[in-house]
Amino acid sequence: MTRFALAVAAGLVLVAGPALAQQDGGQLFAMQCRGCHQDASTPLAPALAGVAGAKIAGRPDFTYSPALKAKGDQTWTDANLDGFLKSPMGFAPGTKMPVSVPADDARAAIIAYLHTLK
Repeated sequence: MTRFALAVAAGLVLVAGPALAQQDGGQLFAMQCRGCHQDASTPLAPALAGVAGAKIAGRPDFTYSPALKAKGDQTWTDANLDGFLKSPMGFAPGTKMPVSVPADDARAAIIAYLHTLK
């Protein structure tokens, strides 16, 4: 491969990188989260549209655990979302959320995807 071809390929990777991470976040969300988190809140889980930057336990259409209600003066910052997804019970002992996302890159992709949900 020529230097020019390598430079073009590297440029495509740099340009496509964020788009691929966004796509991966959507795919990860579909595989790991969509089973419980639907477009509208259900008795099982709240909808997540607008969750990034919102108050924790702030949706009026879902009954949150006392563990998350106790954090209601905080917002879902990227750091809080990361902590919750990494270890729901560590973030809010007693939460109803049974699933964690242990991989740093998967959490980052899911959090990026959550920012797109309006």
